[in-house]
Amino acid sequence: MRLPVDRFLPFSAPLALVALLAACGGSAHTELASAPVTSGPAADYPIVLGAPFTIDGTTYTPTDKMNVDQVGYAYAGSEGGTAVSAAHRTLPLPSYVEVTSLDTGRTILVRVERRGPMSGDGLVELSPGAAAQLGIDPAGKTPVRVRRVNPPEIERAALRSGQQAPARMDTPKSLVAVLLRKLNPGLPGAAATPGSTPLPGLAGIAAEQKGPSAGKPSRAAVAAAPTPPATARGRKPAPSRPAPAATAPAPTPSPALAAATPPADPAAKPAAPHPAPAAAHGAHVVQVGAFASKANAEASAAKVGGTVSPAGRLWRVRMGPYTAQNDAAAALAKAKGAGYSDARIQRAD
Repeated sequence: MRLPVDRFLPFSAPLALVALLAACGGSAHTELASAPVTSGPAADYPIVLGAPFTIDGTTYTPTDKMNVDQVGYAYAGSEGGTAVSAAHRTLPLPSYVEVTSLDTGRTILVRVERRGPMSGDGLVELSPGAAAQLGIDPAGKTPVRVRRVNPPEIERAALRSGQQAPARMDTPKSLVAVLLRKLNPGLPGAAATPGSTPLPGLAGIAAEQKGPSAGKPSRAAVAAAPTPPATARGRKPAPSRPAPAATAPAPTPSPALAAATPPADPAAKPAAPHPAPAAAHGAHVVQVGAFASKANAEASAAKVGGTVSPAGRLWRVRMGPYTAQNDAAAALAKAKGAGYSDARIQRAD
């Protein structure tokens, strides 16, 4: 019996589309398929990666990971029209990123739909619509930060339909300066390669820039700051013990003092000398966090009853020192209860 072929097309077409996308994944020019038209969250699936490819002698391997935070250069391309979309070399297709102009601090939400840029040192290629919303020069390149995010469905739907997502808050100038130092290897403290520089821990610095109420310092900022000598609240660090001076000869007692002193009993044993008190080793401190702003550090110290001390370019907030581990654990619980989940116990110097 002959079966009508058109009854099976609705079921076979999606499978054929998936096979076609997998077959085209190895091409550097892979783009997100536009058919069939799907609405709702299903329009972001299936996610396409593709095989590694090479551009200008560099091999790029597409991967699906969320913690993507890079600085590089953005170019305005010709694809995408008025839609707010972008091309990236390794992010999944589709995915969503926040793109920040390091010239102005303006941040927009963009849907990554294509592979690219296909030449040069660009990190991302923006559609004309995305470039216009970000306000970049269509004829040049702009330093940017690209951070993968997971926006709500209402914003995804707006980008899928060619509309703009609601504007983001501008990035503070102090954080923009940090990002530019990561991008420009000529600035102090920068160790970056233009085009794709990872930025560990910058989310914590961004939260700290909004004030003490914004929450917790980043674990990377806490671990990276140098450790100063531990100090108790209101107490200066104990001075280092000076080297012992050369032993001076004992003074000769006066005749009157010698006559008043009874002679020593030769049978008596000399009294054992008292041992010198041991140095205070094993004391603990609770490190609450490190802040770029002294005012924010002082506000956090007041919140947990800690002290503030300089640590390079940062301001460190610490509690203690404590001689007992239980006291340090109680202070740690207090810091975590105040919202500093990255606080930890350290051995005092």
